[in-house]
Amino acid sequence: MEKEFNEFKTLVSPSLLMEYWYCPRFIYFMEVLKIRQYEEKRLKVLIGREIHEKKALQPDYLRKKLGVIKQEKNVYLSAPELGICGILDEILFLEDGSISLLDYKFAYNKYKFRTQFLQNVLYAMLIESNYHTGVEACYIVYTREKNEPVRYPITSRDKEKVLESIKNVNRIVKEGYYPPATPDRKKCGDCTYKRICV
Repeated sequence: MEKEFNEFKTLVSPSLLMEYWYCPRFIYFMEVLKIRQYEEKRLKVLIGREIHEKKALQPDYLRKKLGVIKQEKNVYLSAPELGICGILDEILFLEDGSISLLDYKFAYNKYKFRTQFLQNVLYAMLIESNYHTGVEACYIVYTREKNEPVRYPITSRDKEKVLESIKNVNRIVKEGYYPPATPDRKKCGDCTYKRICV
């Protein structure tokens, strides 16, 4: 894929994509109508931020079980050719010469959360663009358990899903497109925008 730089191109962040995956209309209300969500008042958001702050203060360590020989923490990367950017918790350099990533989540490892996994697929795409190497898997640490990393393979199909989501987010923002709401109506009960969502 040929890289093309445009200083005016909007870069989509992981947090914006997480909102889109929760409900596409969040993007319309937040980015088109500019109505704030006031998410800082939500308990899960506050807990998530606290966890990431504590992890950032921890002394450096290497995940020897995974074959890590070097790591970089809290790394900002962008890929203008893909229209994405983000801050990675940890980039892992493994002894077999490959690169992976590790992310912290305030959750239980009962099943793979689709949005959390796709967020890490985006991080993998950022690594591939900046380090010019493939990323075959990501690791997620579920902090409500034993802090043991869980490995998830990443496929080309996963990356296609993320690229499609980026395209849809850009359509909403640039064209003012009003997308369908999430089909999961259980989410609507706790939604900030439920009074104005038609």
